[in-house]
Amino acid sequence: MHHIRVQSDPIDLAAEQESLWLGRPEAGAVVTFVGLMRDLNAGVAVSAMTLEHYPGMTEKALEAIAAEAAARWDLLGIRIVHRVGPLSPQEAIVFVGVASAHRREAFRACEFLIDYLKTRAPFWKQETTAQGPRWVEARETDADAADCWGADPAGSPR
Repeated sequence: MHHIRVQSDPIDLAAEQESLWLGRPEAGAVVTFVGLMRDLNAGVAVSAMTLEHYPGMTEKALEAIAAEAAARWDLLGIRIVHRVGPLSPQEAIVFVGVASAHRREAFRACEFLIDYLKTRAPFWKQETTAQGPRWVEARETDADAADCWGADPAGSPR
């Protein structure tokens, strides 16, 4: 049900999405999120980014996030694929996909997964700018988004 992968190769978005429903005739909804590398952050031009992680620890954290989503909603499949290493603007950083029988569960679970991934997954991002390299700081808005899920097993924001 859960497919978690951290990789340096580009993400095959179409294959990842299709794998969520192929062979699952009970699937009625697939919702995906693709996070892209931007060329601008906090008003500063960014020409590249490098993502770092702790192998093993990162996958465990992603598995825990997926397990929490599966406990909250009736899901048929979860896929999380996250890039590491050097990236250029417009490259996909992360793919999050969810399959379920109905759209509501799929939408909520996908949003939950990316909100929690942004705050609980151990990734570090270093951007390349004209002023030199800089580490990306956590955003308060990401923490606020994850906080809204609370402990409600139905997944409704507080």
